[in-house]
Amino acid sequence: MIALVIIGAFVLLLLGFPLFAVIGSVTLASFALFTSMPPDKWGFQVAQKMYGILNKEALLAIPYFVLAGVIMTGGGISRKLTEFARSLVGWMPGGLGVATVFACVIFAAISGSSAATVVAIGMVMFPALSAANYPERFSLGLITSSGSLGILIPPSIPMIVYAIMVDGVSVGRLFIAGVGPGLLLASLLMAWCVYSGYRAGVPTVPFSLAESARAFRNGFWGILLPVMILGGIYSGMTTVNEAAALAVVYAIVVETLIHKEISFRQLPALITRSMTEMGAILMIIALAAALANFLTLQRVPVLLTEALEQFVSTKVGFLILTNIVLLVTGCIMDIISAILILAPIIAAVGKQYGVDPVHLGVIFIVNLEIGFLTPPLGLNLFVATSIFNRPFTEVVRGALPFVLLLLVGLLLITYIPSISLGLL
Repeated sequence: MIALVIIGAFVLLLLGFPLFAVIGSVTLASFALFTSMPPDKWGFQVAQKMYGILNKEALLAIPYFVLAGVIMTGGGISRKLTEFARSLVGWMPGGLGVATVFACVIFAAISGSSAATVVAIGMVMFPALSAANYPERFSLGLITSSGSLGILIPPSIPMIVYAIMVDGVSVGRLFIAGVGPGLLLASLLMAWCVYSGYRAGVPTVPFSLAESARAFRNGFWGILLPVMILGGIYSGMTTVNEAAALAVVYAIVVETLIHKEISFRQLPALITRSMTEMGAILMIIALAAALANFLTLQRVPVLLTEALEQFVSTKVGFLILTNIVLLVTGCIMDIISAILILAPIIAAVGKQYGVDPVHLGVIFIVNLEIGFLTPPLGLNLFVATSIFNRPFTEVVRGALPFVLLLLVGLLLITYIPSISLGLL
């Protein structure tokens, strides 16, 4: 029976059914086939669990951050941030590569989206890197991997989803915990850019204080947004939901009245686009919560813990196994689905080994971030292949050195908890 349900889910996915339909079908089939409850009771339980998860206050932040990201992406903020980054570090060996990572970090903090970061920064920086004689494979790998920081640098939608699915995890604490790991991974990528630029002898740009000041003025309002969001949350002046709502108002004011790159007539279309994205996300979250409830009723976390104890007896062993499972999962499943299905189970098991759930959340995100760069379902690989019109295999080969760097970062983040928890 279990094999039949799993095969049925894969068939639905291959036929192109929406993810919420697949998860919903698996949930209903699981309750119908593997419980002794009558349909009216398990049907009520599914509906109750869906309502309970959608009634969580933390969920309000997601539509606000999605809308703010759509508005800021629709304007010219990516170009302004790129110019500012180039003006600061263009003088270094590999400075244009460092500027690419720098711009991705800032834009990721605005959009909260990995794919959007690859598109927005890549469209500006890939031609610039090519013109500066950077090897094409290096440029492809750099932009593809740097864009993946979009799901780790707060505000991050996957982080909000993780906090919703795992009891006892605050969105604000998880946001703050992502800052250190995000900066660590960005620093590793930047260091590789400096080394590669020095080795390849690519040209540099003389530093100009006047140019940096001009670029800062142009990009000031975009740079201020992540500072405002994180500053408000970290200082306690705003909750995550208040910061998200403030981000929407700020984005509208900046892009319509200051940058004037979006008109008020364009706002309804942008709002509709963001709400369409949100409708699917909310359905997936609600149905996945019902599936997680079924797994809990069937004592899956308890049984998994008992099974693991036969092979893993220490916290270190558990973390090693968790990383292996999540790295493999990232290759075959999108990040939201992976969090919705696996986070409640792995977090419950992690408590038995004394793993801080916030630290585990960061480990989750970093592992699945690497999944954006690994075939067969690496989202960033397909995005880069499409926008740069390069063969998929060439993008994969370009991303490989950066994947190895991110794996080094993952090891540091996993076994040095203070990188994540030091600011809490």
